[in-house]
Amino acid sequence: MLGAGDYRGLYSIIPTPALADSSFRPGEPTVNLEETARLVNNLVRAGSAGIIALGTTGECATVPSWDYEPFVRCLAEAVAGRVPLFVGATALGQAEVMARLAVVRDAGATGTLLGLPMWQPMTTPMAVRYYAAVSQAFPELDIMVYANQRAFRFPFYDDADFWAQLADAAPTVSAAKFSRADPLVRFQAVTRSRIHFMPVDGMVLDFYGASPETTTACWATTASMGPEPALAIINAVLGGNHAEAEAVAKDIAWALEPVERFVSDPAVFSSYNIQIERLRIAAAGYCDPGPIRPPYDVTPDEYALPSYEVGKRWRTLAEKYGQRNDGSRPPG
Repeated sequence: MLGAGDYRGLYSIIPTPALADSSFRPGEPTVNLEETARLVNNLVRAGSAGIIALGTTGECATVPSWDYEPFVRCLAEAVAGRVPLFVGATALGQAEVMARLAVVRDAGATGTLLGLPMWQPMTTPMAVRYYAAVSQAFPELDIMVYANQRAFRFPFYDDADFWAQLADAAPTVSAAKFSRADPLVRFQAVTRSRIHFMPVDGMVLDFYGASPETTTACWATTASMGPEPALAIINAVLGGNHAEAEAVAKDIAWALEPVERFVSDPAVFSSYNIQIERLRIAAAGYCDPGPIRPPYDVTPDEYALPSYEVGKRWRTLAEKYGQRNDGSRPPG
């Protein structure tokens, strides 16, 4: 089991690669397992400290039930115990979550990236009870709370009582995928530093400014466009090179600028989050995510074109911050 202080380095978030010729008909496989294994292996070889799958970018809500177990087992076999593996199991109800978590456990994953059931917004007592039930049922799995306030319609960034209660009720919660630095110090206090609040790569310096000693890891969907820039910023922070970290942060901001106005608009981002991520990953060329699974496979040009531009810019940064692994897809 991991403790809050054990998280260190880059946790790369991956898409769920789809077969190019998939018709997405009932019972027919949609996951490109060969590309999955290739991507995971390249990310681990490149220096990723952990792999996270089946979140929003991983299309957790639209990956078919018959694809879930083969994909999870492919992930675990590709990681082969070299780094921690966190697999999403979020579903509409707790019973389905438990069924998915049994697959995650049996495959040998480290833990789960776990959000709240999405049918109706949960209250604090409901949310605490939910995570406590998972913690009790699967004591061998680390839980990384998927603290996506928009997706789950829960005040993860505002509810200190939730985090305080969670730290006591769900002892296997060791981390949270987080995106805001302003509540960091307060939440660390109420959880008695038992939970690692992990920033996205673009906010590493914000978290470092608030709590230097605990900013030891970051998560990044951008890693699937090429992990080099995200590795560069977290390694600079870990190495105490603040000037280098600032320079990388500026480069990352430049690469992401074309979609910043969409990402900062809750209404737009809620409807086009998956599309923006997948299209920019495809444009970067580090991996082949394949087509987006319906019904989210509709993207107006006003969102698609800036997403392509992000992918192209990121590829430039990946080349700047290091040569790609021998087995990675070349730019093109």
